[in-house]
Amino acid sequence: QQAGNRDLLRPLYANSMDIAQGKRVAGRFCASCHGADGISTIVGVPNLAGQRAAYLYNEMRAYLSGARSNETMKAAIRYLSTDAMSDAAAYYGGLAPAKPASASKTAEVDPVQAGKVAAAACAGCHGSTGITGMPGIPSLVGQDPQYLVTALGEYKNGARKNETMKAMAASLSGRQMTDVALFYGLQRPARAATPVPGNPAAGRTASAACGACHGAAGVSGNPSTPSLAGQDAQYLAAALHGYKDGARNNTTMKGLAEKLDDSKITNLAAFYAGLQPQQPNVHKPLTVAEWAERCNRCHGVNGNSTDPLIPALASQRAAYLERALNAFRAGTRQSAVMSAMAGGLSENDIRNLAAYYASQKSHAVVYVPVPPR
Repeated sequence: QQAGNRDLLRPLYANSMDIAQGKRVAGRFCASCHGADGISTIVGVPNLAGQRAAYLYNEMRAYLSGARSNETMKAAIRYLSTDAMSDAAAYYGGLAPAKPASASKTAEVDPVQAGKVAAAACAGCHGSTGITGMPGIPSLVGQDPQYLVTALGEYKNGARKNETMKAMAASLSGRQMTDVALFYGLQRPARAATPVPGNPAAGRTASAACGACHGAAGVSGNPSTPSLAGQDAQYLAAALHGYKDGARNNTTMKGLAEKLDDSKITNLAAFYAGLQPQQPNVHKPLTVAEWAERCNRCHGVNGNSTDPLIPALASQRAAYLERALNAFRAGTRQSAVMSAMAGGLSENDIRNLAAYYASQKSHAVVYVPVPPR
């Protein structure tokens, strides 16, 4: 190791007397939460047994400096010297790791397949892949999943008035709504297979005021605003009439629709119905195995880190791993690399990853420091 890294790796140089002292320090300051054997029995508190000692030492220093925020931890180690922290880290790092948790018996759910199953009830009106063939019924492809989830929620709580849709949405959980929206977001978009009355060329002129929100080509760049390209013309016309007469509640849309007569509404709907819809920027979620492959690049095969400064994840408590990943995702725990990784995780991904690593067998590692030449 380079000389500059020696302080970071202090625990690797611990001898038997240092480790004996570390056991005494751990028993007094750490054991009440992390266990005398380094295996926690408190939900959300991590196991320390077999963890990479240099990592433990550096995290304790981070708590003291304020780089990591946890008042309980800071209070517990406030008066520890660097030698005491190093010794305690070496002690815990040398203990036998916790046994892996029982692997979850719940099969991993493919959210796209789950969404397809839940969306089967929608196919009679909206088409099997979300491309409507019924005039007056909207297509669902080409919409950002966030918009579809919001719309389903509004039907469910009555903010949108449609008794059929209210009954359909009432049977869906929040997770099912997300899965259904993801399924439609991943389908290949195409224009609605319905008649298009009106004059699209005249509608293009009338669309000038719409492009700022819905996109010049009818493809929205805002997840909360629907795309209009390829949508059923009769549905678009009915929606505009609804905003105009107040049946639909949106101040901005009402102000715009009030300026349109029946002919302009028909032509505007024809213009957007004739445009080519685009697939939103959404990708099929990674499986647990695919996520773990990415995590293992730093944390080692099956979460058994071989880098003394990177924590092992194998056999760690699942509740702690969930809490840590949520903190990285929210930015309350600082790490540019981990925040970038966790930012792409859904709540389901986090639960599955935590359960996966908790069920992996942990291996203690012995490091042999090599003096500089």
